[in-house]
Amino acid sequence: MAKKIQSVEPNIADLVNGWLKSYKVDYKLEQESLNTEIDLALNDYYSKSGGKGGNRPDAKLLLRSKDGKDYPILIEYKGYKDKLIKLDSEGNIANKLANGQPDYNNIKSFAVNGAVHYANAILHYTSYTDVIAIGVTGYKDDNGMLIHSIGVYYVAKSNFGMGQEVAEYTDLSFLKKEHFSDFIEKVKYLSLTKDEIEKLKERREEEITASLVKLNNDIFKEEKGLSENDRVYLVAASIMATLGDAENKVYPLTKTDLKSSDEVGNTDGDIMIRKIEAFLGAKKLPKDKKDLIVRTLKNTLTTDNINKPTNGESQLKRVFIKIIDDLGIYYKIGLTTDFTGKLFNEMYSWLGFSQDQLNDVVLTPSYVSTLLCRLARVDMDSYVWDFATGSAGLLVAAMNEMLIDAKEKIQSPEELALKSAHIKANQLLGLEILSNVYMLAVLNMILMGDGSSNILNKDSLTFNGHYGFGKTNEKFPATAFVLNPPYSAPGNGMVFVEKALSMMNKGFAAIIIQNSAGSGKATEFNKRILKRNTLIASIKMPIDLFVGKSSVQTYVYVFRVGEAHQKDDIVKFIDFSNDGYTRTNRKKASKNLFDSDRAKERYQEVVDLVRYGKSKLKIFTEKEYYEGTINPESGADWNQTAPIDTKPTLEDFKKTVSDYLAWEVSTLLKGHNKENDRLGK
Repeated sequence: MAKKIQSVEPNIADLVNGWLKSYKVDYKLEQESLNTEIDLALNDYYSKSGGKGGNRPDAKLLLRSKDGKDYPILIEYKGYKDKLIKLDSEGNIANKLANGQPDYNNIKSFAVNGAVHYANAILHYTSYTDVIAIGVTGYKDDNGMLIHSIGVYYVAKSNFGMGQEVAEYTDLSFLKKEHFSDFIEKVKYLSLTKDEIEKLKERREEEITASLVKLNNDIFKEEKGLSENDRVYLVAASIMATLGDAENKVYPLTKTDLKSSDEVGNTDGDIMIRKIEAFLGAKKLPKDKKDLIVRTLKNTLTTDNINKPTNGESQLKRVFIKIIDDLGIYYKIGLTTDFTGKLFNEMYSWLGFSQDQLNDVVLTPSYVSTLLCRLARVDMDSYVWDFATGSAGLLVAAMNEMLIDAKEKIQSPEELALKSAHIKANQLLGLEILSNVYMLAVLNMILMGDGSSNILNKDSLTFNGHYGFGKTNEKFPATAFVLNPPYSAPGNGMVFVEKALSMMNKGFAAIIIQNSAGSGKATEFNKRILKRNTLIASIKMPIDLFVGKSSVQTYVYVFRVGEAHQKDDIVKFIDFSNDGYTRTNRKKASKNLFDSDRAKERYQEVVDLVRYGKSKLKIFTEKEYYEGTINPESGADWNQTAPIDTKPTLEDFKKTVSDYLAWEVSTLLKGHNKENDRLGK
C-alpha cells in the first residue's frame, strides 16, 4: 500500500514567516487584522470552498513604494511538491470554469491560485487597484531537506484581475524596504501584448454577460415594485457609491455602511445619496451636471418603499448587496469595454418592448463600435462626437482607440498622462435625449476613466455644436463622427447624419443604419449630405448582427467630410454578411458570440479595404468587394453589390461540352449494361 505523502505546510509557514521577520516588515498572520477595508473585503468575497466569506491568506502585509502608493501583499502556503500553481491552456491562472464560475477546487488546492483569488477580493471590494499575490509550496527530498518553490503574481485593474507573473524568485527579499520600490518598478514594466489583452477582455466580457443575466434575473423575479428605470438607476447609484476616489479621500460605500434605519435623513437612500455626491464632487463634475444626476437618482433612492426595513433589512440594501456581489469585480478592475451597454441591453431584454420600440434602444456591439471608430480613422488627435450616444459604447470605443494610439506614439510618461487627460476631458462629446439612458452614458464614461465631461442630456437636432461644460462658448472641433441612430427618426436616422456633418469642416464619419436609409427611405437627406461630403464606402452587415434585439438589415456608410461627392468618385461596396462570427440567442447562455471563421482578421480587412482598396483583398474576393459609382442626385443607390457577369466565357463553353460528353458516355454505358442484363450476360 502506497505511503501517504505528508504535507510540509507547517515547515513552509515557518520558513517564510522567518524571512518576513528578518526583513523587519509589519506582516499579519491568518487570523490577524491588516486594516478594516481589506478585512471586510476578504470577509465579503466568496470563500475558497464556494461559500461566502472567511477568506484568510496565510500572511498579509501592506507596503508603500517610493511612488507614495500602498500595495497589499497576500501570501498563501501549501505543503506539496506540485501544488504551487494551476494554469489553463492559455497560460493564465485557472481560477474559472468554462461557464465563467469560480473553480473552487483549483483556488483551494494551489498556492498561487488561492493568493490570486484573495487579490481579486481586494480589487472587488476596496479602493486598492494593484495587489501582489504570492504562493509558496514545497516538499522534503530523500535526505529530509526542505525544498521550496515560489510564484509571484501582479494582480491589478490593468490586467483585468487575471494576474501576471512578475519574475522567478528563491526568497521574498524583494519585500525588504530597500528593495521594494525597485520591485514595483519591475511590476510597472510588465506589459501584456495587444492579443493577450484582447483575449483577457473577451473572457471578462463573457463573464460579465453571465453575471448580468444572473443579477437581472434575481432582481426581476425577487424584488417587487421596481420599474425598469428604478433598476437602471439602482445599478448606476450602487456602482457610483462603491467606486470611491482614494486621492480625494472618498471611500467606497460598504454593505455595513447601510443600516436599514427609518430615521429621517439617515435612511439607506440618504446614505447612498451623500456618498454619490461626495464621489461626483471628487470627480469635479460641473455643478449643474452633478445636480442633474443626483436629482435623477434621488427619485428612486429616497422613496419610502425601497427604504422601509422588513425583517431588519431595506429593499435598497438587499439590491445593493446583490449588485456589488455580482458585478463589483468587473467595474472595479477598469475593464475597457462598454460595461453599461451590456448592462443596458441585458436589462431591457427583460422588458415588453414592441419591435419598433426595441430597435430604438438597441446598442452597438463593442466589436462593431471599434469597427466604426477605425473606419472613421480615429487617432489620438481626433475630436469624436456621437449624436445618439446611448450608453456611450461608441465613445468608449473611440476613447480606447485614442489612448492606444497615444501610448504607441508618446514615449514620455508625463506627456502621455497629459494627453490622456486631454482626450478624456476635451476630445469626446456625446448627446443623449433620454434621461435614463443618459445616466448610463455618464456612468459608463466615469467607469472607463472619466471621459464624461461632455456627455450631454440634450436633443441632437437643436444642438449648437458647443462644448457642454467649461468651454460653453467654444465650438467642439469635431473631426470624427460615429453613430448608431434610432431608426424611427426621419430618414431612418439620416437626419442626425445631416445635422452632424453640416457642423464639421473636415474628417471622416462612419454610421451603422437600417439598409432602407440608402435605398429610398432617406433620398432627400442623402442628396443634401452628398453636396458637402463624399460617400467612400457602403458595407452590408450580417443580418443577425443584433440577434435577440432586432432583426433589421443594417449597412455601414463611411464618409469623407467637407468634400462634395462627384459622380465619378469611386465607392467601395463590401458584402460583409459573413463577418466570421456565429451568433446564438439563448437567454441563459454565458456566451452567444463565437469566432468561427477568422472574425478579427475579417474586421481588419474591411478597415484596410475601405482605406487602401482591393490590393488588401485576402480573405474576401471580388464577389464581396466591388468598386463602383453612385449618382449624387439619386440618394437611393447606396446599397450596391458586385455585378454578376452573365456573358459565357470560352471556359464556360468548354465545361458545358465536357459535362454533356460525360453525360452521354454515362448514358451509353447504362444502356449497354441493361442490354447485357436482358441477355443474361
